[in-house]
Amino acid sequence: MQYSLEDLKRVMERLRDPDGGCPWDQKQSFKSIVTYTLEECYELAEAIEHENLEHVEEELGDVLFQVIFLSQLGKEVGAFSFDTVADGLVKKLVRRHPHVFVGEDIEDRPKNPTGSIADIKETWEQLKQEERDLKEAPGLLDDVPFTLPALSRAQKLQKRVSRVGFDWKEREAVINNVEGELVELKEAMIGGHSQNITDEAGDLLFSVVNLVRHLGLDAETVLRQSNQKFERRFRHMEQQAKESGGSLELESDHELDQRWQAAKKALAR
Repeated sequence: MQYSLEDLKRVMERLRDPDGGCPWDQKQSFKSIVTYTLEECYELAEAIEHENLEHVEEELGDVLFQVIFLSQLGKEVGAFSFDTVADGLVKKLVRRHPHVFVGEDIEDRPKNPTGSIADIKETWEQLKQEERDLKEAPGLLDDVPFTLPALSRAQKLQKRVSRVGFDWKEREAVINNVEGELVELKEAMIGGHSQNITDEAGDLLFSVVNLVRHLGLDAETVLRQSNQKFERRFRHMEQQAKESGGSLELESDHELDQRWQAAKKALAR
């Protein structure tokens, strides 16, 4: 027997049922579920990065369960349901892909469906802005979620303000800005004022994210990849020390540096 999406929705209703449901599921709210939703999304991202498709399938189910759970909560308070969520999503996708769809019929095809990736992205952003205008959002940054990871939010803030021309025009200017922020951090460190150091360290990170964005990269992805690379190399160091009968914490700075260089050579990426 293979269950369906309708079965999943019914399972969620049963879990939340005051009469015979699960006590833990019954006590949850929108706010209490957020932590689990974020956690499941990160676990899915990790499975994808490790290219473990079996694990990806499992984590997709966990993320889908979060969507079903939140949709059930919305249904219970009369705000929305999974069906209205799906309906809104389909309408948005159709509206934002005029190069694929014509009107509301998802099977209609445009006469000239092709376009460059750059044109498609530009159209997407224009349509998103039109949607924001209809919502009468008072500020350009008002709908950038506070709950985004700091790197992702920094990049999204920078991208958003660039749409009104508030951006560096050349990469060299961005590099100069990064170098300038590093100088300011060094000056703050000499001054020894902890708040100034904190502020300048944050400015440096923000400017580096800006440089990554100008390189056409995603800061969160880039740093996650660097984290993984560091982990692989350090684990290699640990393993090599163990095999030689030693221990990293007992080695000198010079010995640690030698192990690090060896790990970099052994694990180029």
